[in-house]
Amino acid sequence: MFLEKLKEITTFIFDVDGVLTNGDIIASDSGEFLRTFNIKDGYALQLAVKRGYLVCVISGGRGQAMQKRFEGLGIQEIFLGVSDKVEILDSLLLKYQVTADHILYMGDDIPDLKIMQVVGLPTCPADAVPEIKALSQYISPYDGGSMAVRDIIEKVLRVQHKWFDEHPSAADSGK
Repeated sequence: MFLEKLKEITTFIFDVDGVLTNGDIIASDSGEFLRTFNIKDGYALQLAVKRGYLVCVISGGRGQAMQKRFEGLGIQEIFLGVSDKVEILDSLLLKYQVTADHILYMGDDIPDLKIMQVVGLPTCPADAVPEIKALSQYISPYDGGSMAVRDIIEKVLRVQHKWFDEHPSAADSGK
């Protein structure tokens, strides 16, 4: 059943803090909040974009550095400072004429509950909160910010025979 669902995925949506990062935030003296991202997650994200998947980020967090990181990876839809993730999902469904059944979402905490109840394949990192784990159809063995995103993208692309890149660039994940 799980592998069959992977075959139907056309769209990836990810939360940021706790999924694409480990959830830690460094507060600088200037008031800027700094996050770290995993380079292997970045490689998988840009490859999914190259392969024609719709890749989106929806986060309550915000920051110019986050925006630049995601733009550099080619992520098509970036929504930061969001309070209602389902509202954004509804707009994406209309804009791209995709059904919720074809969407994989990865979240890690309570603000992700509502959107995860709507998508076809709710997933989470290993260190997600219990309520999110209970709702997830796949729990990555990796923590957020430590290849959980790479893990699930690679699974989908492998099942759909789109994982291997004939001409990888060393610059792809570092954008």
